[in-house]
Amino acid sequence: MEPCKPNMPLLGDEFPEMKVKTTHGPMNIPKDLKGSWFVLFSHPADFTPVCTTEFYGFQKRYEEFRKLGAKLIGMSIDQVFSHIKWVEWIRDNLKMEIEFPIVAANDEIALKLGMLHPGKGTNTVRAVFIVDPESKVRLILYYPQEIGRNMDEIVRALKALQISDKQGAMPANWPDNELIQDQVIVPPASSVKDAAERPKKYKCYDWWFCYKPLEK
Repeated sequence: MEPCKPNMPLLGDEFPEMKVKTTHGPMNIPKDLKGSWFVLFSHPADFTPVCTTEFYGFQKRYEEFRKLGAKLIGMSIDQVFSHIKWVEWIRDNLKMEIEFPIVAANDEIALKLGMLHPGKGTNTVRAVFIVDPESKVRLILYYPQEIGRNMDEIVRALKALQISDKQGAMPANWPDNELIQDQVIVPPASSVKDAAERPKKYKCYDWWFCYKPLEK
């Protein structure tokens, strides 16, 4: 049998189907999550310092993700019993109850998502996939083993994606952009007439750079 080759999904692709074992029982991802945003993040291994700080950080923002209609899912190559023991350790020693499921992945799943860290055996990179209610991959972040993720950035990106779907593009560092603060960039003009009308309808630096207030 030929070894599986990495075939990670690209932005806009449907998240690949996978039947997995988790600390909350078996799941079929993304089928079981259809109609909901979800954030799936992988970690290199249980019982490691950086991963422990990350799980603590994700759980601390669990309610924020829930209010945004998004579900959290952790993942590593470790088996379910290892995940359970690690979750117990976090509860007993750090006084934090991990409420989201943790997937026990295998090499095939990790390769499907391009998560195996080159040159580091079966360890998985710190990958983050934000997936929309239609099971489409909307954002992918990859971090090396040595650097923990910024959970606030993941929350920010999720909020920005949800708003941009309805209102327009989001500027750098939103909602604290240096030029337009939390306002939304108006989509590009589609005609000469539209371009001429832009400065009459919106605040603009030029016809191609117009913005409007964020709709609450």
